[in-house]
Amino acid sequence: MEKKKRSLMWFRKGLRLHDNPALLQACEGARNVYPVFVLDPWFLAPDPSAPSPGSRLVGVNRIRFLLESLQDLDTSLRNCGSRLLLIHGSPISIIPHLLTKWQIDELCFEHDTEPYAQERDAQIKKLAGMAGVDVYSPVSHTLYNPADVIAKNGGKAPLTYQSFCRLVGKPPPPLNEPPAKIPGPAADLNNVDITAVVPSLEDLGYTDLNEEFTPHRGGETEALKRLEDSLADTKWVCEFEKPKGNPTAFIKPATTVLSPYLKFGCLSSRLFYARVQDVYAKGKKYSKPPVSLEGQLLWREFFYTAGYGTPNFDRMVGNPICKQIPWKDDDKLLSAWRDARTGHPWIDAAMVQLRKWGWMHHLARHAVACYLTRGDLFVYWEKGRDVFDRLLIDSDWAINNGNWLWLSASAFFSQYHRIYSPITFGKKYDPEGHYVRHFLPVLKDMPKQYIYEPWSAPIEVQKKAKCIIGVDYPRPLVDHTVANKECRERMGAAYALHKEVGGLPQQEQVDALHRRLDETLNNHIATNETTKKVPKTTMRKTVGTTKGKDTPSSKRQRKLTDYK
Repeated sequence: MEKKKRSLMWFRKGLRLHDNPALLQACEGARNVYPVFVLDPWFLAPDPSAPSPGSRLVGVNRIRFLLESLQDLDTSLRNCGSRLLLIHGSPISIIPHLLTKWQIDELCFEHDTEPYAQERDAQIKKLAGMAGVDVYSPVSHTLYNPADVIAKNGGKAPLTYQSFCRLVGKPPPPLNEPPAKIPGPAADLNNVDITAVVPSLEDLGYTDLNEEFTPHRGGETEALKRLEDSLADTKWVCEFEKPKGNPTAFIKPATTVLSPYLKFGCLSSRLFYARVQDVYAKGKKYSKPPVSLEGQLLWREFFYTAGYGTPNFDRMVGNPICKQIPWKDDDKLLSAWRDARTGHPWIDAAMVQLRKWGWMHHLARHAVACYLTRGDLFVYWEKGRDVFDRLLIDSDWAINNGNWLWLSASAFFSQYHRIYSPITFGKKYDPEGHYVRHFLPVLKDMPKQYIYEPWSAPIEVQKKAKCIIGVDYPRPLVDHTVANKECRERMGAAYALHKEVGGLPQQEQVDALHRRLDETLNNHIATNETTKKVPKTTMRKTVGTTKGKDTPSSKRQRKLTDYK
């Protein structure tokens, strides 16, 4: 009779029982299955010096979402006769230690394409092999294996959505029902220090939290419920088209809000895809990729493949697909944007929602990313990427980097002159300003005609609204009309340099362009000061409290800078 194995099921992402091939393999022919999650202090330890509650790398909302997901996973495992084993420490040291302590025959975990995970998992596989432990690591976080897609494309990642879609075909279906019974771990854990219950935020050292937490609760149970609720309306599913949707709808978001569940693997992307196809089968006609719900899942796959196959995908320097642009490295502008102090209410409200909820509509993400980079402030896109990476509950390495490359017009998208106006874009969705009033209560009594441009309100109106611009709420960091003009000039110069050199310029050439652009700007400012004229191209210019000839009120300019 064949000896039954001992399996260690290492959960990282993939925090679910459904469509989990690593878990099914761990259970196959097993005497004991040890379901493990490692609580890594590198990600979870509180950092009092961070700009908002959380660790150095992760905001408190995402940590909370993770803990809720682990609690739900533990409950599901217990319903199957097992339990989740939580251990504090670094996976690099913990996992090999457990393989020995529990005499593990097979280590199972879901494949991960992120660079950090690739390096970590390579070390774990090597140590497992040295210990004589089999390793099973299937692809199940994505619809397709990015390595297979790249191989089909001649060894290079496809860099357009259309070419990607031509390569992939239909994805494999999700696995059948999750296991009804899971062999539990042995009663004797050989003196391994196990955390008895899923810790709370307080247990991890997060105290005196007076924050408004995200309304989106973590876990597989919530993911499946939200999936069913989202797909119950056949008409909505069949007519869904991105980028349509209201970015200011916050009580009931205009999207599925399934992205954080996909990020943590509480929801299988293959199940999501299959269920969407079921709904399409009921409808007479339905939207198509790239704008449909199916199309959104394929966008996710596209960025995963591009990220996996592109060296230095998460940075400008050394990234072969990224435009080399002389961005500003200005921490004052960055912190004002991050901390919702730009003086543009639509931008600030979105950034408050990001901090408080860890989520915002994709169009709000587009608007604030554009504002920070090519739209107004011209700050390095990696700086904004880092803020999103820390605060979003659905932060995903490939998608976050891919979107910042796109929105900064550094890769994938080159129409840098098409931008999101910080004034008119929010207004066309929410002319009453409900979104701004909710997330910026200091402006709650500002009349609607001034809610997106409070600096233009007469001082009597500001006093009545109990919000004096420059005192209770900041003046704009920049005059959008002026700042956007300079940004477009800088982007045009960077694109011209790429064309001139026939590819990616050297760092020395980018630095020289940066100096030349700064000198041109400084000379222009000096000329204006000498002639006593108001500088018209300085990005630091602030807008006064009353309308004047320099206030960005031109209908032509608004139309030019409002992304349609």
